[in-house]
Amino acid sequence: MKKNLLFAVLTALLLSACCNKGQKQTNSCCKSGEQSSCCKKEALTFNNADFYKDGKFDEEAAKDAIVKLMKYYNYPVTENTRSQLWVSDYGTGHFTELGLAAIMYANDTVDRYMLQDMFLLPNQMLPEHWHEKPENALPAKMEGWLVRNGSSYIVGEGEDNLASFPEIKIPACHENGVTVKNVIKTLPGSFVPLSRVYSHHWQFAGAEGAIITEVANVHVNEAVRHQVKAINDHFLGK
Repeated sequence: MKKNLLFAVLTALLLSACCNKGQKQTNSCCKSGEQSSCCKKEALTFNNADFYKDGKFDEEAAKDAIVKLMKYYNYPVTENTRSQLWVSDYGTGHFTELGLAAIMYANDTVDRYMLQDMFLLPNQMLPEHWHEKPENALPAKMEGWLVRNGSSYIVGEGEDNLASFPEIKIPACHENGVTVKNVIKTLPGSFVPLSRVYSHHWQFAGAEGAIITEVANVHVNEAVRHQVKAINDHFLGK
């Protein structure tokens, strides 16, 4: 009886210590499946207005949000992480609805391999696009995506099943830009390859955002094409 009481007291103290440190996420302090306030993750919420100053996209605020997403999933944040981050709202003014952040870890145009991590905020859309063959001798990009954290709806060519996923909300800035509607809902550990070279594709993050590793033969910015002309012009700097 005394041993059981002692165990209960020690467990309570350990959980309390975790909460006092502000660890609002599942960790070694929490029993498997426990749903106490100590174990629950704090919801990731963002206000679009916070990413704009005087009508201009605030990249530093966007990076703050991505670092918050990283820490939410215990992604390694190093002293170089922030400087490596690329963030964009594609010129739409609606970063929380349509945008992307990424870190390109490798893009070897000689041996032709690429590795990057992509970061999507909750319910954020990566706009529909495809990859043309670059003007140099490089091939058109062929790629695939490994979902590490959160969830993402990866969309490409195939049977239209978009209506089966009412949680996917195409933002107004892209409502006329969706031509492919075959949705694959993914969870951590899911790998989805591009259906074929040159095919259109887009993604939509789940309610807790997503961290996705992309592998490919090579990436060339100038060979990217977006379905929406204004987004395409912005991306290509026209």
